[in-house]
Amino acid sequence: MKALNTVTLLLIAAVFTGCGTLPNGRGWGQDATLFPGWKRVREAAVNAATAPKTWIPAAAALVLQVDDMDTEISEWAADTVPVFGSADDAARASDRLSQIGHGLYLLTALSTPSGDEGKVWVNNKLKGIGIGLAAMAVSYGTTDALKGATGRTRPEKSDRRSFPSCHASTTAVSTMLASGNVEYLRLPTWGKTSLQVGLAALPYAAGWARVEANKHYPSDILVGVALGNFFGTFFNDAFLGIDSTVNIAVTVEPSQQALVVGLRWTF
Repeated sequence: MKALNTVTLLLIAAVFTGCGTLPNGRGWGQDATLFPGWKRVREAAVNAATAPKTWIPAAAALVLQVDDMDTEISEWAADTVPVFGSADDAARASDRLSQIGHGLYLLTALSTPSGDEGKVWVNNKLKGIGIGLAAMAVSYGTTDALKGATGRTRPEKSDRRSFPSCHASTTAVSTMLASGNVEYLRLPTWGKTSLQVGLAALPYAAGWARVEANKHYPSDILVGVALGNFFGTFFNDAFLGIDSTVNIAVTVEPSQQALVVGLRWTF
């Protein structure tokens, strides 16, 4: 709770200093476009696909298929519920964490400098947030299509829509978009770093809650995070019209007994 309050205070402070422009003299959202050109789209797609935050969780999901680790971890988490205490609490936590991710995107988008004039500020915000909403819609649609195409049965056998996790993908796309916004906030370095670390971890927390709720296998979560990170990075780079400077990556290294999750970033 203290960490969440700190994040909220940081973003409120940023909102009240969110006028002005970006370092390039333009407002956030001012250059957002649906027609960036094939060169920028191609470069953004390659960058998003090769980014560690995309391919590392996807690769980890593949590794979990060895020796049936995916099922073993899922059964252990559902039986012991080590973090959230019960399946019902885990399910509620996954919903709350996902909602927090969406809220943080909106707060960071509103906090970025988009100009000093009210009309210009509103116009730039609408354009920029429109790109973010498009990224969320595409990520959700892709996840939903994959659920229907793969037909993987959930661990508790309720339906055949386990793979990939929608909670993980929708949270990840929101936090990935928010991570791009944080780089343009007028905050101290420690504030930006704290926000970036929290945003990078949030999709995994929401996803793990779904595993403890017995709704998903760990690989469902990892692929969902990979999808969300891909679309968040791609839409930021291709359509927002500004360069992405996010340098936070989550590493996931499965072993025979556990998953080792780490964070790395450059300055």
